[in-house]
Amino acid sequence: MTEKKYSTVSIPMPLAEKIKERIKGTGFTSVSDYVTFVLREVLSGEEEEEREPFTKEDEEKVKERLRALGYLE
Repeated sequence: MTEKKYSTVSIPMPLAEKIKERIKGTGFTSVSDYVTFVLREVLSGEEEEEREPFTKEDEEKVKERLRALGYLE
C-alpha cells in the first residue's frame, strides 16, 4: 500500500469554525476533508477554463442542431 503524504495548511479559526458548522450532517468527517474537496473543485475548474473554446466548426454544429430543433431560423 502506498503511503499518502500530507502537508499542513493554517486557516483562521473563525473560518475553521464556519466550516465545521457547514459540514455537519454531510459526508465530510473533518475540516481537512472539506478543504481538500473544495480545492480539488477549484483546481479542476481552472483546468476546464484552460481548454480551447468552441471552434467555428463546433459552433456551426450546435447552430445546426438548434435549427433542426426549431430554436433558430
